[in-house]
Amino acid sequence: MVYLTTFYWGWLLASLLLGLAMGWISVVQRGQGVSKTLARWLAVLAAALVAAAFARIVPGRFGYWLDLGLVMFALYLCGCAVGSWLRDRVVSRSAPVG
Repeated sequence: MVYLTTFYWGWLLASLLLGLAMGWISVVQRGQGVSKTLARWLAVLAAALVAAAFARIVPGRFGYWLDLGLVMFALYLCGCAVGSWLRDRVVSRSAPVG
């Protein structure tokens, strides 16, 4: 993990900032989202990928890419959450009371 952060800190920072930007603008757009069935399948897929990374099932270069991709995805999701929270704080603070 230290190796990933040492050599790919720019990419990791970019994924965090991209998530921050997407979280900021996603509050404005109200989409339909995904169905509960699809959300469950995506959660199972994410859990399987994390389990494969922890168990080191995928060897070599592809395992390295899996680790890097999961770290970047986690940072992106954290950025999305923070950006959405910040947008909500700014919009609710500037809304007129009435």
